[in-house]
Amino acid sequence: MAKQRLSVVVTRRLPEAVEKRLSELFEVHLCADDVQMPQEALITAVQTADVLVTTLNDRIDAQILAAAGPQLKLIANYGAGVDHIEVEKARDQGIIVTNTPGVMTEDTADMAMALILSVTRRIPEGLEQMKVGKWQGWSPGALLGGRISGRDIGILGMGRIGQAVARRAKAFGMNVHYHNRRRLHPEIEARFEATYWESLDQMLARMDVVSINCPHTPSTYHQINARRLKLMKPSAVIVNTSRGEVIDETALVRALKAGEIAGAGLDVYEGGEEMGAELRNLANVVMLPHMGSATIEGRIEMGEKVILNIKHLEDGHRPPDQVLPSML
Repeated sequence: MAKQRLSVVVTRRLPEAVEKRLSELFEVHLCADDVQMPQEALITAVQTADVLVTTLNDRIDAQILAAAGPQLKLIANYGAGVDHIEVEKARDQGIIVTNTPGVMTEDTADMAMALILSVTRRIPEGLEQMKVGKWQGWSPGALLGGRISGRDIGILGMGRIGQAVARRAKAFGMNVHYHNRRRLHPEIEARFEATYWESLDQMLARMDVVSINCPHTPSTYHQINARRLKLMKPSAVIVNTSRGEVIDETALVRALKAGEIAGAGLDVYEGGEEMGAELRNLANVVMLPHMGSATIEGRIEMGEKVILNIKHLEDGHRPPDQVLPSML
């Protein structure tokens, strides 16, 4: 007798190759449109599915989990961050949560460097001049930016992505500094010629560029606040490709308007897609629509990890990318 296939509900459209493979292996319910699944549909999904494949837009809170049926065994998140899922509550109900770590490291680090260059070299302003036909020809004083070679970069969060940013920054001739919950092994520090700062305040006061690469946790919420922004050099720029909640966005707007810092490059926002209009109106801000991990290769690799985690569950093994509350 053939084994009954797992019932898998996917909350968003995924790359065609990923959806095809999921359909080959499992009893899959795919979304017809690439829009966020309503709460009512999420509740129906957790009541009927063996596996729920989520994305960062899906808020899997206590209310959703309370509605889950006993058949739900796995929430396989399509992405590395799981702050939108109440992992501890899920675990208490016997539901495993997995993610896709390591896949987006290089892509996100590339985007961090792209934002650093965009802000310091004023690339969007030059692009806008060309697009609207306002360029009047070369001038010695036009669109002067700043050189990054020889500058100090302070990395907040020296995990996989932070180290990938450090590797790129070093190649650009920058001096690498970092603040982390734990100091790295001396061999890793030596690889990047990195200086560790136990005090985040002291590091921020001395950096030319600050790159945010830490996760959003209760301890990192608004870690970059008004007081810390005032510590930074007026010539410094800040780049965030991690989580918007790490920066107090209201304080950031004030600091940018007041000239307390020179600029910001943002790929994530405290209010998600509802970010404030004030940021959009600032000339010294480069804004992207959460593109840090947006490569074809990365999206397919994320899907492959999701499939691997589901297959391990189906085969009676612990999924390799299980997230535990202690890891958060």
